[in-house]
Amino acid sequence: MERPSILAEIKKEIQKASVGTVFVPIDFAHFSDKKTVSVCLTRLGEEGIVRRVLRGVYEKPEYNEFLDEHVAASPDKIAHALARNYGWTIVPCGDTALNLLGLSTQIPAAWVYVSDGTYKEYDYEQITIKFKRTTNKEISKLSYKTALVVQALKALGKENVDDTVIAKLKSTLTKEEKEAMLIEAKAVTSWIYEYIKTICRG
Repeated sequence: MERPSILAEIKKEIQKASVGTVFVPIDFAHFSDKKTVSVCLTRLGEEGIVRRVLRGVYEKPEYNEFLDEHVAASPDKIAHALARNYGWTIVPCGDTALNLLGLSTQIPAAWVYVSDGTYKEYDYEQITIKFKRTTNKEISKLSYKTALVVQALKALGKENVDDTVIAKLKSTLTKEEKEAMLIEAKAVTSWIYEYIKTICRG
């Protein structure tokens, strides 16, 4: 008698979520254990309430009526869902960081993240998500936005951070994010912090 109630509660929570939201079992740990939640998500997949993207990863699907097909799940949302499920801290790096900050319009060949978890690679719908283990000071004890900017500047390299990049980041970051970044990023590579000071104080 317990499972239908749990199934109904999970279904209700999913129906409240935005289209394109990605779920993993841990998101419903307040309802039941991982095994029971996984069974419920499988059932809801059969009903079409969610769509299985990877093993243990589901999304509330977005359907494109014009193309008559599902819109591909967001790689960034999937990466963060996987990180939640495994308890990892992750930050986009390289071309992924540049894309997410609007510093590049190029779609990354692979969506790559530095992580305090293990090396992992996932493939779905011709998209690759990679996690690279790191314990460096450029992600630890930093807020997500600070770490993201640090990774983006690192990806560009010292010689390629120009006025356009600085102006873009200045306009993207909120006053609160800039204030936090000035404090949090003091221990990162010195040339990166010099640019951060320009971005946040200018």
